[in-house]
Amino acid sequence: MSETADGAYDADEGLLGDGPESDEEMPLADHIEEMVRRLGIVLVAMAVVSGIAFPFGDRIITFLWYSMLPADGTADPRVYHPLALILARLKVATLAGFVVALPVFVYQTYLFMRPGLYPHERRYYLASVPASLVLATFGVLFAYFLVLPAIFTYFLYYSQDAAAIAFGLTETFDLIVLMLGLFAAVFQIPLFIMLAIMMGLTTRQWLADKRLYFWGAFLGIAFLFSPDPTGMAPIIVAATMIGLFEATLLVLKWVRR
Repeated sequence: MSETADGAYDADEGLLGDGPESDEEMPLADHIEEMVRRLGIVLVAMAVVSGIAFPFGDRIITFLWYSMLPADGTADPRVYHPLALILARLKVATLAGFVVALPVFVYQTYLFMRPGLYPHERRYYLASVPASLVLATFGVLFAYFLVLPAIFTYFLYYSQDAAAIAFGLTETFDLIVLMLGLFAAVFQIPLFIMLAIMMGLTTRQWLADKRLYFWGAFLGIAFLFSPDPTGMAPIIVAATMIGLFEATLLVLKWVRR
């Protein structure tokens, strides 16, 4: 169909003043039941992927370990608990499930909200599903190639003259998995900002005006979820979150949206 003279009609969306065609009132209990069901689907997807990754846990642990630390025997993992290796395999399997579960979570959120969305909002949300997986992958690669090597290089540099270094499997691998998973989540920031603005929940100007509040929240999250012996991780995480936030606002200003 064609537009009207004043542009008030769109072939996909109908009259701009109309609400979503499938929007219906539902009892609160039904909303909660559907939300729990969709969260259950996310958890099942995460569990399935984790189950597939678990048998390969030893190989993944070895690959990640010696990608970050020297392979000359000076940084071999020390096991101080009989279940340490099993728990490390569970953690790496859970990390794989978490990365895959991020786009599943976005899609299930879309299905939950779909009845109340306009057609153009549905398109934005659907496009965000593959975008979420791409961003999560970039976050994992960023942590793998830049953040973790920097942390361990710094740790080895300032510790080697002070004490004999021993890397416990549990503590060290906790840091590796936490950083990889955290950066997979952190790199979703541009996606959530874009979605919120495209769907009219906020504006770029409002986000820019409140940036100091967001910076404070990012710092709090970084220091809460980024423990490491060097103290570098919280700073890197916070700087990355602030950088992604500001870069997204800059892009939005550039495209005038």
